Amino acid sequence: MIVHTKFKVLVRAWALTLSLAVVSVAGVSTPAFAQTAAPATAAAPAAVAADPAAAAPKKAEGTTDNPYGIAALWHNAHSVDMGVLIILGVMSMGSWYILAIKMLEQAKAGKYAREAAEKFWGAGTVAQGAAALHKDSPYQFIAAAGVDATKKHGGLMGHIPLNDWISMSIQRSVDRVNREMQGGLSFLATVGSISPFVGLFGTVWGIYGALTQIGMSGQASIDKVAGPVGSALIMTALGLAVAVPAVLAYNYLIARNKGVMDDIRGFGSDLHSVLLGSASKS
Repeated sequence: MIVHTKFKVLVRAWALTLSLAVVSVAGVSTPAFAQTAAPATAAAPAAVAADPAAAAPKKAEGTTDNPYGIAALWHNAHSVDMGVLIILGVMSMGSWYILAIKMLEQAKAGKYAREAAEKFWGAGTVAQGAAALHKDSPYQFIAAAGVDATKKHGGLMGHIPLNDWISMSIQRSVDRVNREMQGGLSFLATVGSISPFVGLFGTVWGIYGALTQIGMSGQASIDKVAGPVGSALIMTALGLAVAVPAVLAYNYLIARNKGVMDDIRGFGSDLHSVLLGSASKS
């Protein structure tokens, strides 16, 4: 432990010496720097040898265990930083919520498809088949729309051929089901597109604040730079952590929606043929 502490102190002393060397190029004379910096560098190991415990970094009261982690970022964040973190948090929670809800909806749609295959096509009439389906089933909604189309084919609508009128009514109901199935996916696409830039904005703002603070204090040591800049870079990582699940969820739900809508469109096409056949017989 003492050797490790000595090594850390030597590294810090070397870093400070390098920083002073850079400053000396701008205006400090080289001989004077050599006379002052060398004793300081040589004195650091002696101080460590005399009192190793004094050289060990002390944990300040009220600080977090990891001074460069997310907890420290939130603890030391300004209003803009907090706003960025809150926006990213809302985006992340919204993405996971939509993913869970849409997966449940798609699972229900699969159950309703099996129900329609078992109960609807074995019924005596389209109206009886629609009544046998669950009230929340998209198949029931489409079948009911088809039945209403055959009953309301009169007045001005009577000028439209029955084939076209039934096709239009079924297509409208299928499009409405499709809109409901697609609901929420635009949020996932938006999160996947802009959350990296939101995180990047937090990073740029954090680095700007860190450099301003360092410039006002006049201290450019590694420990002064690493904390603020490292915390700012966490913003970019958080933006990516929010964007990647949103993009994956969007693509996954789009693929599953395609399968669900293929079944629904097939049902609508078959229903259209059945309704035309029933109308011709009547």
